Amino acid sequence: MNYRIPSPPPSLDELAKRQLNVVTASQLRARGVPARVVTGHCRRGGPWQRLLPRVYLLQSGEPTPEQRLWAALLYAAQNGREEGRRAGAVITGAAALALYGFAAVPRLPAVTGVDVLVPRQRRLKDAGEVRIRRTERELVARSVHGLACAPVARAVADALCEWTVDQGAPAPVREVLREAVSRPENRCTVRELAAELVDSGLTAEPRVRAALDELLAVERDSVLEQVGRLVDEWLLPVPLAAPELRMRGGTYIGVPDLYWPERGVAVEVDSDLRCVSEGEAAWVRGGQHRMEYLGIRVVYVSGARLAADPEGVGGELREAYRAGGTDVVELLVV
Repeated sequence: MNYRIPSPPPSLDELAKRQLNVVTASQLRARGVPARVVTGHCRRGGPWQRLLPRVYLLQSGEPTPEQRLWAALLYAAQNGREEGRRAGAVITGAAALALYGFAAVPRLPAVTGVDVLVPRQRRLKDAGEVRIRRTERELVARSVHGLACAPVARAVADALCEWTVDQGAPAPVREVLREAVSRPENRCTVRELAAELVDSGLTAEPRVRAALDELLAVERDSVLEQVGRLVDEWLLPVPLAAPELRMRGGTYIGVPDLYWPERGVAVEVDSDLRCVSEGEAAWVRGGQHRMEYLGIRVVYVSGARLAADPEGVGGELREAYRAGGTDVVELLVV
């Protein structure tokens, strides 16, 4: 049997170096520093200072922006753990976007408030410039410069929530959304961003909805362009793009992304990215169901599958065109 000897906790000097001289009362107590010593060191003119409740800076002078973020995170965590990558609290909102390096938000020295996300059951109040945000979901953290940050999509949603509350302040909504999905190091997809904005209720805000619609349109156009290349590679006839299908009597059926009328085959690309509200999604699904009911063969193509298996998607398109629809009624193509 192998026994693993636990490594000793870091010394106060090591911990202070790791956390940029910001420590909690419990961390000091665990290293044998009495409360009276902490109080004495934090008196006027002393070598230490209190930044937030039970959070101390082991130096005099003005704290740096990075030290303020460490203080906010340690205040919200308050569980005595040593590292900043903790499950109990993550930095979110504009402060997290500044850490990620977003060009559309102010740099760290200009960030005046720090939003920290914690589980809903935590009993914690705002303190100083720290604003506590609660969530019922399990916290997910990404380490950015040693600090625990919310994923990009959640940080963007929280930042937009704060900006939309302050109606008088100009907000770079479009710029932030574009940057969130265009920076490969952020690893944020349009689908993830749309889900967070819907969950936060931000799609009811006209500026946010307009910017999101632009991203969705660009994403779908990119996927449709790839499907068009597959159609050429597999020597298939050119399909109609976004035709409106109706019954002979004029009854509306739907608008597929691509359609081969001679074969009764339609292609739907990332339909969940076409719309963000449940009402619109239900409308799109209704059109798809009507096409299938009328015998049209509908091929559903996702951008993720297209990127992972383009040959498989091309083969599916060719097979669908070869087989055609089943007993397709005569339709009007508008």
